[in-house]
Amino acid sequence: MHMPIVKVALPVPLAQTFDYLLPDNFHPTVGGRVRVPFGQRQVIGIVTAIRARSELAHNKLKPISKVIDNQSLFSGSLWRILNWAIGYYHYPAGEVLFHALPVLIRQGKTVERAPLWQWFVTEQGRSTLPNSMRGAPKQQQALALLLQGPVYRHQVAELQLRNTALQALRAKGLCDLRSQAMQAHDWRLGFCVNGKQQRLNAEQATAVGAIRSEDNRFVAWLLAGVTGSGKTEVYLTVLENILAQGKQALVLVPEISLTLQTIARFRERFSAPIEVLHSGLNDSERLAVWLKARCGENAIVIGTRSALFTPFAWLGIIVIDEEHDSSYKQHEGWRYHARDLAVFRAREEQIPIILGTATPSLETLYNVQQKKYRQLTLRKRAGSARPVSQQLLDMKGLPLTNGLSMPLLKKMRTHLQAGNQVMLFLNRRGFAPALLCHKCGWIAECQRCDHYYTLHQHQHQLRCHHCNSQRPLTQQCLQCGSTQLITIGLGTEQLEMALRTLFPGVPVTRIDRDTTTRKGALEDYLSQIQSDGERILIGTQMLSKGHHFPYVTLVSLLDVDGALFSNDFRAAERFAQLYTQVSGRAGRASKNGEVLLQTHHPEHPLLRTLLQHGYMDFASQTLEERRQAELPPFTNHVLFRADDHDNRQAGLFLDQLRQLLNVSPLSDNTLRLMGPIPELVSKRRGRFLWQLLLSHPSRLLLQRLVAASLPLIDTLSQARKVKWSLDVDPIV
Repeated sequence: MHMPIVKVALPVPLAQTFDYLLPDNFHPTVGGRVRVPFGQRQVIGIVTAIRARSELAHNKLKPISKVIDNQSLFSGSLWRILNWAIGYYHYPAGEVLFHALPVLIRQGKTVERAPLWQWFVTEQGRSTLPNSMRGAPKQQQALALLLQGPVYRHQVAELQLRNTALQALRAKGLCDLRSQAMQAHDWRLGFCVNGKQQRLNAEQATAVGAIRSEDNRFVAWLLAGVTGSGKTEVYLTVLENILAQGKQALVLVPEISLTLQTIARFRERFSAPIEVLHSGLNDSERLAVWLKARCGENAIVIGTRSALFTPFAWLGIIVIDEEHDSSYKQHEGWRYHARDLAVFRAREEQIPIILGTATPSLETLYNVQQKKYRQLTLRKRAGSARPVSQQLLDMKGLPLTNGLSMPLLKKMRTHLQAGNQVMLFLNRRGFAPALLCHKCGWIAECQRCDHYYTLHQHQHQLRCHHCNSQRPLTQQCLQCGSTQLITIGLGTEQLEMALRTLFPGVPVTRIDRDTTTRKGALEDYLSQIQSDGERILIGTQMLSKGHHFPYVTLVSLLDVDGALFSNDFRAAERFAQLYTQVSGRAGRASKNGEVLLQTHHPEHPLLRTLLQHGYMDFASQTLEERRQAELPPFTNHVLFRADDHDNRQAGLFLDQLRQLLNVSPLSDNTLRLMGPIPELVSKRRGRFLWQLLLSHPSRLLLQRLVAASLPLIDTLSQARKVKWSLDVDPIV
């Protein structure tokens, strides 16, 4: 009789599982880890199935080496979600399953809670007076504390004890170490809401009532509220009820570093453990959060997109803040969209999900139209905040000082003299986006990318913002040797230097990726901004997301014309979201707010629609345009990408792929193939980038076509000469 077969997913870029023999004394479980031989090495895999037989001959199979887990690492719902995602995104099972686990678990660390070690006083120690150890004050201090009760090893430093002193007491027989099983803390027993709850306005109360009335089943709620309308207060009030029922909450945010104020509000409101998952945590800290959520020891987990895969003992709700943000889409490797998978998870868990934003994505609004989601609207700003006044400033013919027109400078002086803050938005970091030779026209260009170097004056460097390569700032033209090098364009670094000259004595705070790399830097800047008094803020897109700046009364967008004329059909949507989010930073407290938009195209219909009718009217109009043009969300896209070193093989490969798709029996006359063509940024990191876009009105039929074609790609002669990838529902 043959041994049973274990199907194992390995973290390798191959779209298959691997069969191994199951020895009699081994008892693996589906969803658990095993160690198996793979080539010349031993690797960790995840069991996906246990079968009676294999399609391969038994003498060609190897037995598994070790069973690591006796129960699945995944809940039933999470296992179903991940297996659905493997099929939908057409990505290797092993890489998807391992992506959903903390690094230490991928490496084989046990999921059993490690015991805590504690120092305790022995019988001999109890009969010893601390005063008898005056010659060893540190030992005297340690013994005095131990006589009051055991001390956990991780508490030694915070109690200002020394391990050397404890070891000396141990050598004398006065104390010892023992392991103590970790006791799970049940936060539900002492849960309460801290402080006085803010009074909700009528719209907020209506939204909370609607969500609470359906909080025990799956409903996808779109909470569409203008900036400053109090969406966070709605989240908090809804969560009060969820946590009071003893359930946990998952809150997804675009970027942890940009939502410090939100996290602080959650911690102030609830007397319950709140954990934050982000890239700044080390592997041990990430595992600790994962284990606590799995055991039900934390009430709320706040995290970026990968936090979606956190296991929970009693998950009761999911909140996605700024649901429109492109950060929820993974752009490398497994290109999933966390928002879409979160909705799928909420449906599997049979819990509500809230998608909150001032600028809903067109896909989300389409789902509202299709009755898949329900919309709740907050039209009024919360508290005493008033709507901002908005103005277009025609820059044609106006003299500019470092990108600032005279009317804008005049407005800035008026607001600063009143003791208020001014925020200038420029989505271009560095000193200048290009360095040019005035004599021969040479431009400093990255040799690895189809992109100019950005000048970073403070570091005396030229940097490529695509591949992150850098080189020292040259003093001479590399083509003609001239020293007449000039900068072209404006970056946040140059703007900061100019403003310190134009407004001497006024504090200037620049917030971009260059100024916030130091740990704690962003928190320092935000605390400065929270203080009253005149100040100028300069920032990139980092400043547009979720911040509350009570003293900002003037916001200006300096250079937006490039976004008005783009080849990307999503550019108008992105600009409208950005403009609405940035302008929402003004007038959020009791002070009147003003928004000034500098442009050479004040007559542009997109700008007119936004200023006169607002984002939701723009979105309705744009949805109709997408329907007529047969663009998403009315059609479905799959994007094949390929790259090579010589700019020849990738295009040939995608052309072969196009022919393969055309002759597929699943292809029909509603399938549109666009390409192969070079990508918008056609060269990056020394490789040339090409793409082939598939468009079809039926998601199901498009999925079937891709699934049937993928196994045939290896038969193409060019397939092994390029790197290629697949992006389902691409957004860039």
